[in-house]
Amino acid sequence: MEEIQHRIVNVNGLNMHVAEKGEGPLILFIHGFPELWYSWRHQITALASLGYRAMAPDLRGFGDTDAPPSVTSYTCFHVVGDLIALLDVVAPDEDKVFVVGHDWGAIIAWYLCLFRPDKVKALVNMSVVFNPRNPNRKPLEGLKAFHGDDYYIVRFQEPGEIEAEFAQIGTERVLREFLTYRTPGPLYLPRGKGFERPSDAEIILPSWLSEDDVKYYTDKFEKKGFTGGVNYYRNINTNWELMAPWTGSQIKVPVKFIVGDLDLTYNAPGTKDYINKGGFKRHVPLLEEVVVMEGVGHFINQERADEINEHIYNFFQKL
Repeated sequence: MEEIQHRIVNVNGLNMHVAEKGEGPLILFIHGFPELWYSWRHQITALASLGYRAMAPDLRGFGDTDAPPSVTSYTCFHVVGDLIALLDVVAPDEDKVFVVGHDWGAIIAWYLCLFRPDKVKALVNMSVVFNPRNPNRKPLEGLKAFHGDDYYIVRFQEPGEIEAEFAQIGTERVLREFLTYRTPGPLYLPRGKGFERPSDAEIILPSWLSEDDVKYYTDKFEKKGFTGGVNYYRNINTNWELMAPWTGSQIKVPVKFIVGDLDLTYNAPGTKDYINKGGFKRHVPLLEEVVVMEGVGHFINQERADEINEHIYNFFQKL
């Protein structure tokens, strides 16, 4: 079977690593944290075999893509700008492409649809719903008020601090902790206590995650560090400021949304009501389907790869 192809594409002066396979209409896969293009390995292979050109970059700050040193280089404009420039290089003849996002990749995909709906045929998004901008409250202050100072996003804010703690815990251990997190509730990282279990406690890998997978992630994060990925979180208030012109804007592309019922995002306060009582549909009027998978955690595209592949294929085929 043909292998996944890898190449470096220069976008906006940034060297971006891209994995791709197949021929046909392009599907752009956008990963989250702490992930890489590799998180989409099952989707790339499956969708390529079904007549699509499947492509997944390492986003800026991740894997084999450049990591600009400045925190301010990781705003929604920078990341979406990278993707638009990438599409101009790799698919100059395609006016619109299919998009699939997960975690931070889902957030970036929502931004992409707000800024450039002319580029998106349809979107399958996972884990993170579209959160309309609240002009009255900055998101970080809201999270801090609700969850306190130990909440992981709050802990990520001070440059260098969480990186130093992760260095003490060890890259591989940090990745094992994140990738096996299945608690349907908020993630807390109290100062100096890491993930709140003994550092020598065994972490049993789930069936969908192999030692080889962990090694791949570890090798890349050992080289690159966590700073680039964490810098996305350090821009949530900046993104809120930048998004002022889009206050009240809707997502105007066809959307299918998929989430696991054990996902911490699905169990965040107010999310289920937002999905079930019409709020989500109001802000995403072309939302065609919401799929809640039972017994599935956050890393849904890896945990239930075959089902996710089917959902993506069925949705894009009918369009």
